[in-house]
Amino acid sequence: MRDVAVVGFAQSRFVRQDLELNEVEMLMPVIHDALDRSGIPQKEIGFTVSGSCDYLAGQPFAFVMALDAVGAWPPIRESHVEMDGAWALYEAWVRLQCGDVDSALVYSFGKSSLGDIRDVMTLQLDPYYVAPLWPDTVAVAALQARALLDAGVCTERDMAAVAVRSRRDAKSNPSAQVTGDFYVEALLAEPYIASPLRTHDCPPISDGAAAVVLAAGDLARRVCKRPAWITGIDHRIEPHGLGVRDLTASASTRLAGQRAGVAQGKVDVAELHAQFTHEEFILREALGLHLDAGVRVNPSGGPLAANAVMVAGLARIGEAAQRIIDGNADRAVAHATSGPCLQQNLVGVLEARS
Repeated sequence: MRDVAVVGFAQSRFVRQDLELNEVEMLMPVIHDALDRSGIPQKEIGFTVSGSCDYLAGQPFAFVMALDAVGAWPPIRESHVEMDGAWALYEAWVRLQCGDVDSALVYSFGKSSLGDIRDVMTLQLDPYYVAPLWPDTVAVAALQARALLDAGVCTERDMAAVAVRSRRDAKSNPSAQVTGDFYVEALLAEPYIASPLRTHDCPPISDGAAAVVLAAGDLARRVCKRPAWITGIDHRIEPHGLGVRDLTASASTRLAGQRAGVAQGKVDVAELHAQFTHEEFILREALGLHLDAGVRVNPSGGPLAANAVMVAGLARIGEAAQRIIDGNADRAVAHATSGPCLQQNLVGVLEARS
């Protein structure tokens, strides 16, 4: 396999609602920042791929409009996935394996505030038996959370502790949306949104964008002092029907983690796409990550601090890579998910090399 690394990462400041900028205006500075950080001029990028969702924009082929943020010149080789940008990065990684291009620009964007995101995402559900009942994303997540509580995997206090840690860590992340000092007892005194989930258990509604630049082999070594090498990457999917799988576990994450090689070395940092507090317990178990072993989980604050749909997964890869590039970690795991109750999962392992 060809060596591929993350050499540049940038993201916008995530906000509850951006009324001033459209998607192109939101993307343009992020893309330019990622390219500047990578040291690769835009005219030398060999492949460009994006991730987004037309349902968020409320119009077909919204990604075509977003191409204005890349620019009309020079001409580019371009692709798009109707998924989180993490899957666009996977496509770029596969494309670089072909050997005819040495670099790729990956970007994603999402304005979750344009509609009722809880209802919009209901359209992902089984169209025959579940979607007609119109359960929103929080209601579906609550079913999974209740299954975990009933199985003794975690408690509501444990879930609140995840929210406290994540949002306190996010204080050091200038891009984060929800930060501050929270306290477990105060959080547990709040009312339920959908039992057993309270406001702190759920991700914020976020608008934002992110971009990552990949480079292969000698190009990565030339432009970046400490590239974040992608030493393993894989993605898997669960059955579509929620009733035919164990909601207290994630077999697809476990398999993707095994194929990516998570257990083949010590993990310093894990950026997990846990949109709800209870999901972190499922993902840590599936990937064999233990806080008492020294791994830092979501030091950026994770999706509980900012959760722009179609961006949060790519941001997990970017955040993990940036810690390697900055010298704050030697080995990191990044996870992205899509669909209800951790239905589709991608796992990547990033490492520094001498």
